[in-house]
Amino acid sequence: MLEMSMRTIKRLFWSSVFRRFASSHTSRSKEIKRVSIEGNIAVGKSTFAKLLQNTGQDWEVIAEPVSKWQNVDERTQTVDGAQQSSSNLLEMMYHDPKRWSYTFQTFSCMSRMRTHLQPLAARLLPSTGTPGQVYERSVYSDRYIFALNMFELGCINSTEWAVYQDWHSFLVEQFGHRIQLEGIIYLRASPQTCMERLGRRGRMEEQGIQLDYLEKLHTKHEDWLINKSTKVHFEHLAKVPVLVLDAEVEFEKDTKVQEDLITKVKDFFSAL
Repeated sequence: MLEMSMRTIKRLFWSSVFRRFASSHTSRSKEIKRVSIEGNIAVGKSTFAKLLQNTGQDWEVIAEPVSKWQNVDERTQTVDGAQQSSSNLLEMMYHDPKRWSYTFQTFSCMSRMRTHLQPLAARLLPSTGTPGQVYERSVYSDRYIFALNMFELGCINSTEWAVYQDWHSFLVEQFGHRIQLEGIIYLRASPQTCMERLGRRGRMEEQGIQLDYLEKLHTKHEDWLINKSTKVHFEHLAKVPVLVLDAEVEFEKDTKVQEDLITKVKDFFSAL
C-alpha cells in the first residue's frame, strides 16, 4: 500500500473543503468592489455599517456573523429522533479561551469566508457602475488581529497556530480574487473609548473583557493598517488602500458628522 505524506493528506482534505465551498457559492460574472470595515471591539462598526447601508448607494453592507457564533447548531440523535440544540461559542471562548480559542477562530473565519463569497444583492445587479460589498471585518483581520493575538496570549498553541495558518493561506489562495479586498475602512478610536462603548452596549459575552485586551487589539490594528509592520502573506493585501476614519467622535446621532464620513467613503470608493 502506498503511504501518503502528511502534506498530501492535508492538501487532499482542504481540496475537498474548497470544492464544497465552491459548489455552494457559484462564481459571479459582475465585477465587485470588496471593502472591509476594520476596528477594535465596540469601536462602532455595526453603527457605521447601518449608516452606510441607509445611504442608498451602489453597495451592500454585510453584517458580522455574530449570531452564528452565539448559536452554533448541534444535532443529537436519540431514540425519539433528531433533536436540535445550540451552543454559544462566543461565550465559551471568552469563558475559557485556552480551550476554545482555536475552535472559535476556525469557525469565525469560515463564517467570514461565507460572507465574502455571498452573491451580490439582486438590487445591485442592474447597476451601471461597479457595485460594492462592504463587510464588517474580514478573513484577514480574523488572522492578523484576533487569531494572532490569541496565539501571542498563549490561548492558541503553536501546533494550532501552524494548522490555522496553513488552511487559511490555502483557502485564500484557492478563492483568489473572489475574496480579495479592494479597500479597507479603518475606524480608529482609543482603547479607552472602545471600553466605554463596550460597557454601554452590554453584550453578555463581553462582560469580562478588560482594557488591557482592547489595548492589545488596538496595537494589532495599528501595526497592520497604520505602521504596516505586520507580516502579511498575500501580496495583494500589502497593497490594499486604507481609509482611516476618526471614530472618537460620537457619530450615531450627529448628522453633520455622518455626512462628513459618508462623503469620505464615497470619495474612497470612487478612487478604488
